[in-house]
Amino acid sequence: MLASFLLQNGITLSIALAVVGLVFAFILIRQVVGSDAGNEKMAQIAGAIQQGAKAYLNRQIMAVSLIAVVMLAAVWWLRGGLTAAGFVVGAVCSMAAGYIGMMIAVRANVRTAQAASVGNHPALKVAFNGGAVTGLLVVALGLLSVGVFYLIVRGAVDHAKHAIDSLVGLALGSSLISVFARLGGGIYTKAADVGADLVGKNEQNLNEDDPRNPATIADNVGDNVGDCAGMAADVFETYAVSLIGGVLVGHLTVGTDAAVIYPFVLCGLAIIASLIGIGWVNFVKQEATTSLVCGVAVSGLVAAGLFWWATGEIFPAGLKIGEQALPHANLFYCAVVGLVMTLLVVWITNYYTSTHHKPVRKIAKASETGHATNIIAGISIGNQATLLPVLAIAASIWCCYDLAGLYGIAIAVVSMLSLSGIVISLDAFGPITDNAGGIAVMSGLPESVRKITDELDAVGNTMKAVTKGYAIASAGLAAMVLFGSYVEDLQAFVGHKVSFDLMDPKVVIGMFIGGLLPFLFTSFCMSAVGNAAGAVVLEVRRQIGLKPGILNGSETPDYAQCVDIVTKAALGQMIVPALLPLIFVIGVSYLGMEALGGVLIGTIVTGLFVGISMTSAGGAWDNAKKFIEEGNHGGKGSFGHQAAVTGDTVGDPYKDTAGPAVNPMIKVVNILAILIIPIVFKAVVK
Repeated sequence: MLASFLLQNGITLSIALAVVGLVFAFILIRQVVGSDAGNEKMAQIAGAIQQGAKAYLNRQIMAVSLIAVVMLAAVWWLRGGLTAAGFVVGAVCSMAAGYIGMMIAVRANVRTAQAASVGNHPALKVAFNGGAVTGLLVVALGLLSVGVFYLIVRGAVDHAKHAIDSLVGLALGSSLISVFARLGGGIYTKAADVGADLVGKNEQNLNEDDPRNPATIADNVGDNVGDCAGMAADVFETYAVSLIGGVLVGHLTVGTDAAVIYPFVLCGLAIIASLIGIGWVNFVKQEATTSLVCGVAVSGLVAAGLFWWATGEIFPAGLKIGEQALPHANLFYCAVVGLVMTLLVVWITNYYTSTHHKPVRKIAKASETGHATNIIAGISIGNQATLLPVLAIAASIWCCYDLAGLYGIAIAVVSMLSLSGIVISLDAFGPITDNAGGIAVMSGLPESVRKITDELDAVGNTMKAVTKGYAIASAGLAAMVLFGSYVEDLQAFVGHKVSFDLMDPKVVIGMFIGGLLPFLFTSFCMSAVGNAAGAVVLEVRRQIGLKPGILNGSETPDYAQCVDIVTKAALGQMIVPALLPLIFVIGVSYLGMEALGGVLIGTIVTGLFVGISMTSAGGAWDNAKKFIEEGNHGGKGSFGHQAAVTGDTVGDPYKDTAGPAVNPMIKVVNILAILIIPIVFKAVVK
């Protein structure tokens, strides 16, 4: 009876659970906004950050909308109105998740600073709940958009495949916004951060967030548009694409309603698990890192129990893939692999980026002998940090494929992304605590308050690195599913088996071109940050030279000018790298389906390594600087500290611009390839 209910109403149930997630997000919004916002000086500084963040996002939306309209027209003309409607839904929901989450984050920052005057745990709660709003919005809007759109289209067409095909448009819409949000936000935040550090710390010996630094407001704005809005759009896209990939693979390889419904049910049940994890952080008093990691672990354990129950109810007699009959336990094991992968990536990234472990301390030690040795140590740690995640991804693919084929891998990816509600709460926690520390300094709060915000900021840096590692690792698995979807969809379209032979020169050429793309893409990203940061450096120097009273506090810097510089730079320089995937995919597609398949493989492999290496190195550099600032290896102002600041400056665009932006770029390449199959390859249909 219950099995029948889940088969008939599984998608509806998942939508209802998504609504529950939205309700809790709005409860948290009221709770955060209702907290004490501190004194008038704090409100003034927080207001400037809010205004800058809102102005940037509004201008970004206008810029991206122009490109989105052109893309929408192309999708409508090439794939029809339903796919175009999906494109609009994906783009709007991706943008909304980031926008709303960021607007709450810029209100949570000042309240976290005020809560820090009461104690560590009250500040932790405010910052985490502000981040949890973003996390819940990502999963709730992702599940709602895919589930509701699928049900509406399924009722309007006569074949399930047509409804599933229209979901590819939704995936493309969310991916487009994700690339621009990640790139634009990343360029903004790191241009401001690097510019502020180079002049403020290295030239004028000012502390971080010193109000005398003209770039400090732009730096705090950047934390929000990059790590809140950008990350939210990024993971929303990964979440939606993974769910759509699971549905598509389930339809193509298994072909039953149960296989299509199962991914929706997993995502819905995981929202319950995430809510319990959020409750754990709020009500169980622990040290910050322990509390956050335990919240994720509790969510994973609850999700595993719910997944076991749902798998048995939906597949009571097992399932059949081709001629092979499989027990339902195989699918559950695949889901568990996804949950274990989440915990593994959290643990591995924490090891490589936390001040408590050897890699970060190795970089800090290397700083004693100079800037060059700091950079060498950071690059070494970043390259080394690829080993364990890639081995874990390889083991997951092998295990899940052996258990349930491509559908098993798809379920592992859905399971891994289903915990995004709690994991993204950790990411948004980072910029909130960073801003809280800045507000504490600029408003002259006691040193005891700054000590708490500094401790939370160091945890936040690690959590940001952890969630970036999570996003990139999940993207690697998701891209494997999308590549499988490309192959299955291609074979269904051309009517015969398609193989990618490594002795075929077209496949090898495609792999070389695909392998090149992440390097070219990140090159543009790094260059954009460098150019914009240079403009900020010149502006900060100009203001200090023009108004010497800035340094003694008798004159006020023009914060708005730096905000305007990085806004224009971010919007102007995000266009070209964001369009590279489109140019590469469409260009190579005319070499044939084999060459395009090679591009997908090459992009997945090199993109995964580049992304993990950059984000890990950047996070380690950042926390090595903080470890020295705690009084180790000479402390603040020492030669080692100067070298660590240089490393952190190099690592900024690594970890917050180029590395994370590889994640959506990989999936855009794969989604575009699936989308153009019936357009480019129609001549080869037998």
